[in-house]
Amino acid sequence: MATIKALLVGIDDYPADVARPLGGCANDIAEAGRLLADLAGGRADVRVLADAGATVAAVSDAVLEHLGSAGPGDTALLWFSGHGTQETATGDDLLIEATGRNQALVCVDGPLPDKRLGALLDRAAAGGARVVAVLDCCHSGGATRETELGVRYAPPRPGWDLGAEAARGPARHVLLAASRLNEPSYEGWFDGRPHGAFTHALVGAVRAAGPAATCRELLSAAAARVQRAGSTQHPVLWPDLPGGAADRPLLGGDVSGAHLLLRCGADGWEVDCGAAHGLREDGAEAGGTTFAALDEGPGRGVVRALEVSAARTLVAPVDWEPDPQRVYPVALSSVALPPASVTVDGPVDAVRDVRGALGPLVRAVDGPEAARGLHFRVRVGGGAARVLRRDGTEFTGPLPYAGPADAPRVADCLAHLTRWHRLRDLAPRRSLLDGLVELEITRWGSEEPLRPDASGDIVCAYGDDLRAPWVSIRLHNRSRDRTLWCVLLDLADDYSANTVLYPGHFIGPGHTGHALDGDPVHLSLPVSRPVVPGAEARDWLKLVVADRELSTLPFQLPALGAAGVGRVLGPVLGTSGRWTAVTVPLRTLVPGPVTGRGV
Repeated sequence: MATIKALLVGIDDYPADVARPLGGCANDIAEAGRLLADLAGGRADVRVLADAGATVAAVSDAVLEHLGSAGPGDTALLWFSGHGTQETATGDDLLIEATGRNQALVCVDGPLPDKRLGALLDRAAAGGARVVAVLDCCHSGGATRETELGVRYAPPRPGWDLGAEAARGPARHVLLAASRLNEPSYEGWFDGRPHGAFTHALVGAVRAAGPAATCRELLSAAAARVQRAGSTQHPVLWPDLPGGAADRPLLGGDVSGAHLLLRCGADGWEVDCGAAHGLREDGAEAGGTTFAALDEGPGRGVVRALEVSAARTLVAPVDWEPDPQRVYPVALSSVALPPASVTVDGPVDAVRDVRGALGPLVRAVDGPEAARGLHFRVRVGGGAARVLRRDGTEFTGPLPYAGPADAPRVADCLAHLTRWHRLRDLAPRRSLLDGLVELEITRWGSEEPLRPDASGDIVCAYGDDLRAPWVSIRLHNRSRDRTLWCVLLDLADDYSANTVLYPGHFIGPGHTGHALDGDPVHLSLPVSRPVVPGAEARDWLKLVVADRELSTLPFQLPALGAAGVGRVLGPVLGTSGRWTAVTVPLRTLVPGPVTGRGV
């Protein structure tokens, strides 16, 4: 049976030369211990480090020895409650710290830098265990408390070095943090005693949802509870890519599906997508957008949009009363904008089945003359369904079609293509944020930005030795006083979309965000395309800028293949909102006759 190796660290009694005392950290780890006992019982192997025992060396050693003893199938959990700190970043740290600040946990004798902690956690994961960190301290979103609500922040002391041991490469742990990396975290009185606002909220969320709830669901529920408690901090989940550690239960279990989430926030019920994801903005037209809860019975669990902002949609439940202590996975069930259109040709039964399988993103029309905007032609016959453009060229390879059971596959393909095109073409109205962040692409080792050619594309060619081009991609925040949240989407010509290059991060005024933390971006052709003269691949790099973080889940799309597509996660349909975006077409080619690929 899987074991839970837990390290609970709580520090209230700080020496005066390190930080001021706190009041709720011992209560935090005691409550976390009770939660583990209730959920895991004898499977939980818990070690506690408190106050004078929680030195940098003791915490570091316990992460490596105690958490590192967890093996495949086990869960290793670090729960830290105490002070956090930050200081100005310099040198290579600026490749990672786009806010210009380094963060650290504050142990009883000084700082444990976030990068060193991340490296320790990843070393603990080397034994095959799943590693989770819950950090309730200031600036904890950097991977690491102000009392009505008091802050858990310790000013850096002379001689503290917060930038040591930078971890490179993909993280092997998941982080649930009390606040953004540029924010304080708070503690106050809850249920008659002091606690960290985040710990109190997270423990409550776990108890309300049960052990099967995913980290994504728990973080969303805890963040809503923090808001309702009056705290201005914004809890963070990292990394939050779908289908990964974020979509497993806190104490271990199978990966669940990644969904949009409905929760009760400080302003009422809300869904975590908005205008920057393509929904129609507030006003009478917004009411045409609805979401359906995925775990409710037929005809129940619907919410209707009331007001759409850049990052979220305020909604009203329709004929049901959701529990404000829960979060609900939801899916788009109707949209306020005209969907894409499709004509279906083939046997009568196939036409009926495909038309009946269509979701809210695509509607059937009798002919292309009745369609405006994005339009598809589907031809069914000979054991296959072909998805064509207006001009008759194929979007993708034939989809197997043997009968009614294959109709949803065709509908999913059309929805996937619709989302990809809407996302690529998504353009906001004029915004106060326009022009504040510049996307710059240079050849690796050069400082000269690449410029578009006559067609508007930035072209990067393979070398004479058929070596793929390498580039650097940078995001420069040119504003004088705004810290801005940025995500860089890569929309490829295989109809995939991902945020791997720059997954979503705040960039401080005058600072620069570096794709892949400053490592080179390799612009190679997909493995399915031979590197021969004239071969090419196209990407559209879309920089989305906002004054608060957005859910990146609706931006994720797997590649579209002949065997079908992944589940469509959410809407990308229209324009508007308090945000901005810039799209840069990028073409990677092997010198020779140009073949070209339609999109």
